[in-house]
Amino acid sequence: MDTLNQIALPLCGGLAIAGLVLAYMLFRRRGVASGLRATAWALLPVAAYLTGALSALWTIGATVVGFVTNLVLNPMVWAGVALAGLSAVLFIVSGVMRGRRLRKSADPVVAAEAERPAVGAKPQQAPGARPAAGEPKRAQKAGPKQAAKDDDFSDIEELLKRRGIS
Repeated sequence: MDTLNQIALPLCGGLAIAGLVLAYMLFRRRGVASGLRATAWALLPVAAYLTGALSALWTIGATVVGFVTNLVLNPMVWAGVALAGLSAVLFIVSGVMRGRRLRKSADPVVAAEAERPAVGAKPQQAPGARPAAGEPKRAQKAGPKQAAKDDDFSDIEELLKRRGIS
């Protein structure tokens, strides 16, 4: 702390004087608004010294530098960082596993719905099997796009055939 007190006042005073010189130049070249803003910045170092904020900032800076130095140079700290990372990965993996287990076994209705095909989905057939009785033959021969297209318009086609329109 002695070193800080010996250099803080001259350093802050020098920064304030340099800032006020710059503020004067800005007053003349860019106008009052720029000069006032530079004056406000120039007064901050002296204000930090007088309020004691400078010593607090010095302590914070020294602590951060000490922490980073110990982090980089200490293998025990790296082991702690590795364990923290492993812990985070284990939390994530266990959450995913727990979510899957809850989805499968918590609700029998949900589990039963997961086993049933989706609404509107056709049951899987063997490649050489014959089409079901209600399915048109051309939907079986066509590709997936054509089958979906036929499903969309099958109700309309049926209605038009009943009315005698083809």
